[in-house]
Amino acid sequence: MIVPEIAGGAAAELDPLRAACAVAVRRLAASGARSLLVLGSDSSTVDYNSPVRVTFSRWGLPEPPGEPPSLPLSLSVGEWLINRAFVPVPVVTRRFVAIADGASVDECVALAGRLGSEEPWALLAMGDGSACRGTTAPGYDDPRALPYDEAVERALAGADLDALLGLDPVLSAELMVAGRAPWQVLAAAAAGGTWRATMEYSGAPYGVAYFVASWERA
Repeated sequence: MIVPEIAGGAAAELDPLRAACAVAVRRLAASGARSLLVLGSDSSTVDYNSPVRVTFSRWGLPEPPGEPPSLPLSLSVGEWLINRAFVPVPVVTRRFVAIADGASVDECVALAGRLGSEEPWALLAMGDGSACRGTTAPGYDDPRALPYDEAVERALAGADLDALLGLDPVLSAELMVAGRAPWQVLAAAAAGGTWRATMEYSGAPYGVAYFVASWERA
């Protein structure tokens, strides 16, 4: 829904979310990082080597030409956001990694330990919250969804690493949360640092929770 061509007539309703995403991505561009890691979830853990291509063909858009492997949805949206916000695109190395949506907390921590770079690098963690906020939500209404999302919002707004690492994988799956594993990789990768967090957006359009937050070293 964040891609206007897919959202169609509902596109304007998500303009505030897109604007917040653009602010967050431009913060990454201005950070001085020489490499950018885009992290999202998929059915399995995969480290994609360049070149890659973005595709939304499953949602009705034309398939782009070329032989490189297609990125999964989370990483395709991440690359779409980068290309939309970076004008011009800074000369940075990009890497795309998908973490299995069913990965354990230990697996998320282990992946974080393999992501670092010797040069300054930035991380764009892609993932949304529950999809159970109301009777029109993809997962229908679940009373556990709002408290869950409120806890995630507090954690992202306060750079609370322990709270993110403490998210329950089972509950997260029941609430159709796509961001749990990427957030836990983020928290593990950020361990040992002091962070200043800014919450750019929090809302639940169409019953799905979205958060946009920026973390910078304090």
